[in-house]
Amino acid sequence: MSTSTVDFHDQHGHGGDSHHQHHFATMEQQFDTSKIGMWLFLVTEVLLFGGLFVGFGMMQARYPQEFLEAHEHLQRPLGALNTVVLLISSFTMVMGVLSAQRNDKKKLVMYLILTIICACIFLCVKYFEYSHKFEEHLLPPRWYQAQPGDTVRDAAGNVSHGYGTFFAFYFMMTGLHGFHILVGIFLLAWIAIRAHRGEFSSKYYTPVDLVGLYWHLVDLIWIYLFPLFYLIK
Repeated sequence: MSTSTVDFHDQHGHGGDSHHQHHFATMEQQFDTSKIGMWLFLVTEVLLFGGLFVGFGMMQARYPQEFLEAHEHLQRPLGALNTVVLLISSFTMVMGVLSAQRNDKKKLVMYLILTIICACIFLCVKYFEYSHKFEEHLLPPRWYQAQPGDTVRDAAGNVSHGYGTFFAFYFMMTGLHGFHILVGIFLLAWIAIRAHRGEFSSKYYTPVDLVGLYWHLVDLIWIYLFPLFYLIK
């Protein structure tokens, strides 16, 4: 039984690389298939956030003045800081993949750790932003508290639900994005540990490349979230 298994592997060139799975003819085919699978997953992520973007646009059309005034309560410098942090993390991720392709284990681990640090900085900044919102009761409609500058009110004199609707989308979309950041940290830590063990090289760096694709999408989504919430006009 074992002899036939070895022969099968040898015939298909699987015996030379422990990372080569038996159902792929070549490592190139395995890499391409994995990448296509990741792209399909990323498409579902785009559809997920795309639905939220559409919902935001519909509510903005319904409450244009409320959305405009509500966004003034956001801390724009912190949003800008997080944008810069994620752009830097995209660069370090690119350099990490490049280091894997060049068989530079030391730099690969270093760039992965730098990417993790950037991700942690992002979440720390977001924590301070969220803390401010809770202190000021800048929350979804049920818990939203009228703020200075809120001018739109109903016939009974109550502040419009549009302000709380803005923050409902703010917490829903930035919170979902933050969850993706957290998942990214675990994935980056996983491949950093494997990189430290010397598992990646120019012949096999598929996990690094796939996590890199995921991380770039997370960064790209924030590039759209930042102007949507912080620079709305």
